[in-house]
Amino acid sequence: MLKKWEQLPEFMRCDPVKDYYEILAKRKMSLLLKRGFDLVVSLLMLVVLAPLFLLLAIAIKLDSPGPVFFRQERVTQYGRHFRIFKFRTMVQHAQQLGTQVTLKRDPRITRVGAWIRKLRLDEICQLIDVLRGTMTFVGTRPEVPKYVAQYSEEMRATLLLPAGVTSLASILYKNEDELLATGEDADRIYIEEILPQKMRYNLDEIRNFSFMQNLKEMFWTVLAVLGKDFEG
Repeated sequence: MLKKWEQLPEFMRCDPVKDYYEILAKRKMSLLLKRGFDLVVSLLMLVVLAPLFLLLAIAIKLDSPGPVFFRQERVTQYGRHFRIFKFRTMVQHAQQLGTQVTLKRDPRITRVGAWIRKLRLDEICQLIDVLRGTMTFVGTRPEVPKYVAQYSEEMRATLLLPAGVTSLASILYKNEDELLATGEDADRIYIEEILPQKMRYNLDEIRNFSFMQNLKEMFWTVLAVLGKDFEG
């Protein structure tokens, strides 16, 4: 649930964030429904998808050396750091071999990893994060600390809610690796061009936040995974 304003981290207690805080403070029932939905659905999906998790784990281990899960530090609600769950799709120690954003045809991606990414299965283990409360089904995608450090005061409002598995921004920018591939400095392009554009959508989602809107975005995500275009 939403903390009291005076309990927020100091870096979030600024006027631009307060505008969004006041919007969410009026929608406590939607916030309660959102968390209840996260708990029930993530638990059910983890049980149902357990055989798929096992098959993916075996395929990853047989394909390349390294762990099944990729655990990277990300930032969630109120600026808390956590280690996200993702099925590993790259070679071991990939972060030391290149940028923190993934490019199209990135040479660090393994054979099985390319297949997992194509079917968008690498993030289904984030159901664990949803169950734990470090993430939610719909919300701003969790960024690494170096990118959060570049947030404007208004962008910090996205940290009022847990990081999300999906969002309108992530649907519209599902092929952002193609955009990053057009330039040499992927980090600069992401911070200066892509991140601000995605944040416009993320902030709009807070302004228009409701539990029913979250359900709609989950449906749009399913369509996107199935290859359907979404214009926004």
